[in-house]
Amino acid sequence: MKSINNKSFEDIKNYLKNFNINLISDLSDDVCFQNLKSITLSSNNDLTFFNKNSSNNIAIKTNAKACIVSKENANLLPETTAPIIVEDVYKVFSILTNFFIKEKISTGIISSHSSINDDVKLGENVQIDPFSTIKENCIIGNNVIIGSNSTIGPNVIISANSIIHSNVSLSYSEIGVKCIVKSGAIIGGTGFGFEPKSKVRIQHSGKVIIKNNCNIGSNTTIDRAVFDETHIDDNCFIDNLVQIAHNVRIGKGAIIAAQTGIAGSTIIGENVVIGGQVGVSGHLSIGNNVTIAAKSGVTKNFEDNSTIAGFPATDIKKWKIRNIKLSKL
Repeated sequence: MKSINNKSFEDIKNYLKNFNINLISDLSDDVCFQNLKSITLSSNNDLTFFNKNSSNNIAIKTNAKACIVSKENANLLPETTAPIIVEDVYKVFSILTNFFIKEKISTGIISSHSSINDDVKLGENVQIDPFSTIKENCIIGNNVIIGSNSTIGPNVIISANSIIHSNVSLSYSEIGVKCIVKSGAIIGGTGFGFEPKSKVRIQHSGKVIIKNNCNIGSNTTIDRAVFDETHIDDNCFIDNLVQIAHNVRIGKGAIIAAQTGIAGSTIIGENVVIGGQVGVSGHLSIGNNVTIAAKSGVTKNFEDNSTIAGFPATDIKKWKIRNIKLSKL
């Protein structure tokens, strides 16, 4: 990732217009910024941001040339830092990281030290780094990047503009457009299936489908289904060290933090947020817009719009009352 220096305020405004972002500032259009940095590390050539979750003392000490800030917090900045007032500070900051720091783009170079099966279908401008292996019955879309030491296949489709980092294992999987799979992830392996008494293994013939614009963290494992598919829908962001078992289905827009484990055949609804170190039992149904607090143990179904915590997980208000009572014993 390479920093692009000297962005003018006019450039910034024009870029934000693409996202229907309105801002208020007295800065002239020809004012330039070298980088987008944190409020504590910014110099007088940098742009920064300040949100309500930060300490007020940090804002007054910044050296930044300008700061993306809400209207109610603009007065916390020093006189040397010009406020750029927006409605949603963190959203604007997120957008501008993509303006100042460009995503990795395929070089179109396929290393002579890679191994590609003869029946693999390669799109245009594909980058395959050294010591990666592409096995039989794979389709690699346009502008895909595959890092070094990765094993792709058999039976894998990677759609356009996706990035597969180094040391990834993909098999029996379909990866959507503009996905990122980080180093160490294993997708499409056989699930944890066997008959408990005899230990007879259950053979898996299904696959994993990951839809568009998903992020799969390092050392995360997603198991293929027994017969049908393990399914992760559009815009899901899954952190490092997450285990998703066979036949799990996750709806659009899910956010799953590190060290979460989801047991087999559980259905997770849309826009669910799961905190770190959560355990979810198998064959459950979790509704849309559910929030699960960190370290919860989910052992039953929950309806839409629930916020739950604890072990066994329950409504978060009940959980807080229970903890208050326990603290008084």
